[in-house]
Amino acid sequence: MITRVVRQRPVAAGVVLAGGSGTRVGSELNKVYLPLAGRRLVSWSIEAFDRVPEIGVLVLVTRPQDGELVDWVLDREITRRNVEVVHGGDARQTSELAALRHLAGRIDAGLIDTVLIHDAARPLISPGLVGGVLHAAREHGGAIPGLPTEDLATVSADGSRLTGAAPGNLVSVQTPQGFYAEPLLAAYEQAARLEFSGTDTASCMEQFSDTPVRWVHGEQRNFKITYPHDLVLAEHILASSDYQVQ
Repeated sequence: MITRVVRQRPVAAGVVLAGGSGTRVGSELNKVYLPLAGRRLVSWSIEAFDRVPEIGVLVLVTRPQDGELVDWVLDREITRRNVEVVHGGDARQTSELAALRHLAGRIDAGLIDTVLIHDAARPLISPGLVGGVLHAAREHGGAIPGLPTEDLATVSADGSRLTGAAPGNLVSVQTPQGFYAEPLLAAYEQAARLEFSGTDTASCMEQFSDTPVRWVHGEQRNFKITYPHDLVLAEHILASSDYQVQ
């Protein structure tokens, strides 16, 4: 009798970072649990990732003190039942590392080939952009979304005067940022050993990996909720798109 071994096809993992605060948005509550168009802000990002079939693993990185809020959201607002919850660190990079270490066994086993890391404070991310970043990351090794920026200017060294328009070909970077899983995990472990802290996922990869990074055109509505007026704008966008809460 011949036994055929069927190897599981690798899947992508989505990581949603929800370890921030609500200070600048004017709330004592972690802002990703504020209401937005009938549901908590964080659930919008989770649902967007859940609608991309290639995302086989979904990880939510949270703060320990938000446990009750996390349980409430996962129980009442998320249709997917296998969201994996990980406690993050005191900074973005340590939270990312916590998620990657949680996935390490499956990455090493070849079960996860790509990881996308997204800020929960960008709730209007579309499944189309998630899928676009994933496709580009799998093809090139890494991908980040961004929008061309034309309203920047350079200043003098002492900051006293404008010295002209900024160089061309600049983009305003967004998330999710996606990379091959193995070099991403290796880069973050090396960064931890050297106590390096980057500004985002791509900055860490640029420092500790030669993985090429592809630019994917981002979305205007994929902005970050930082101040109170951002919440108002997000509400208006959802209302104008006639979105019906499921």
